[in-house]
Amino acid sequence: MREIKVYNTMTREKEVFKPVKEGEAKIYVCGVTPYNHPHIGNARPFVTWDVIRRYLTHVGYKVTYVQNFTDVDDKIINTSNGEGVSWDTIANRYIDSYFEVMDALHVKHADVYPRVSEHIDEIIEMIATLIKKGFAYELDGDVYYSVEKFEDYGKLSGRTLDDMEAGARVDVDDRKQNPMDFALWKSAKPGEPYWESPWGNGRPGWHIECSTMSNKYLGEEFDFHGGGSDLIFPHHENEIAQSEGCTGHHPSVRYWLHNGFITINQEKMSKSLNNFFLVKDILKEYSPDALRYFLMSTHYRSPLDFSDERLEEANKSLERMTTAIQNLLYLENQEEGECDDEAKALLDNARKYAEEFEEAMSDDFNTALAGAPMFGLAKEINIYYQAVQNCNGKVCHETLAEVRDIFKMMTDIIGILEQAWEGPQGGAGAEEYEQLMQVILNVRQNAREQKLWDLADAIRDELGNIGIVIEDSPQGARWKKREF
Repeated sequence: MREIKVYNTMTREKEVFKPVKEGEAKIYVCGVTPYNHPHIGNARPFVTWDVIRRYLTHVGYKVTYVQNFTDVDDKIINTSNGEGVSWDTIANRYIDSYFEVMDALHVKHADVYPRVSEHIDEIIEMIATLIKKGFAYELDGDVYYSVEKFEDYGKLSGRTLDDMEAGARVDVDDRKQNPMDFALWKSAKPGEPYWESPWGNGRPGWHIECSTMSNKYLGEEFDFHGGGSDLIFPHHENEIAQSEGCTGHHPSVRYWLHNGFITINQEKMSKSLNNFFLVKDILKEYSPDALRYFLMSTHYRSPLDFSDERLEEANKSLERMTTAIQNLLYLENQEEGECDDEAKALLDNARKYAEEFEEAMSDDFNTALAGAPMFGLAKEINIYYQAVQNCNGKVCHETLAEVRDIFKMMTDIIGILEQAWEGPQGGAGAEEYEQLMQVILNVRQNAREQKLWDLADAIRDELGNIGIVIEDSPQGARWKKREF
């Protein structure tokens, strides 16, 4: 199996991936708190991990992917109280919204989507274990984790307790043994959902939820834990303390991977700056493929600046690759010919680009570098198409079959251009559509033969306005749909 290197936030180094269990990759990614429609910042980690998951599967790993929904949270409660509806009404509404936009972005579904509200019993059990082992204490119906009891607290974020305490807010609960102690269980308050527990009615704290659910579905030690870099502290730091304190198993996670922020004009996205963009609104202006490719155009650990200009660049890049796919599909329907020098050159280059693509993806899932061999192969396909057009129109089908497999492997891993591979003839009414287009092309060709250039150009331009591109060649004109 191909060697893969990943950057581990815990060690701050690239490490060779060595799974807990040979041939398997177990992944936990922190999901959304469903109190609003997903924004562009939400989309980045899930598209990132979708690509990572696709690549791990491609190289031969059996992947188990778990992504939670934090459906019990202050923000959900505040939204529900503001609207005068139940907390689960809000959670279910925006979980549905999550799936709507992520399905549009071709994000494959997780193997499990655990919800906090469905794991209260397990959460209570973990909290009780932490109390029994001396890592947590009860205080007037609340339960807190004692950070001083966990020797490695702060290791993931690179912080010391002294530094944390110095930066703690002045309004911290002075009942706590240490200002940095964090809540495992919160006593019930008016207007909030609650569950029964040994410490009274209440609800879980934020951090304990992910520890409980990851432990249940992936075990005491698993391979990857992912999320945005804003989760390193306190969320993931606290997860480590909880999970390892409860089980005694170190490490609980072998590799911590965190994606960078999305910025707007070099500023962090926030509602207060009015630069907060929902995915559903972006998809009104740009295709899902364009947004997905934009998110993958930069290495996942790097900041990514969002702009219309960057999305337009993504559109243009996709158009280039779409043209190559359409040329490839066109060539596959041409008459069989010899595997000449042009065909051999295409195949050699395709194999070279396949290796470059996998090298980039195996180096900490570097999608930014993986783009170069994709464009390189697209260019070679177009060169071969022109060579065929300029000669006898015959092709080497054996070469085309392997090139198709390579190019589709690349686009499938990045998760783009699924519809382009279906070709212009897919879908209902395709035959009639093709016949109609052929009539239009014949009319245009007659106009060209009669030197009615203005009419021929007008037909071409009007078709372009509705997303149909006409390409002239020595073998005649052909059409294709503009996908973006």
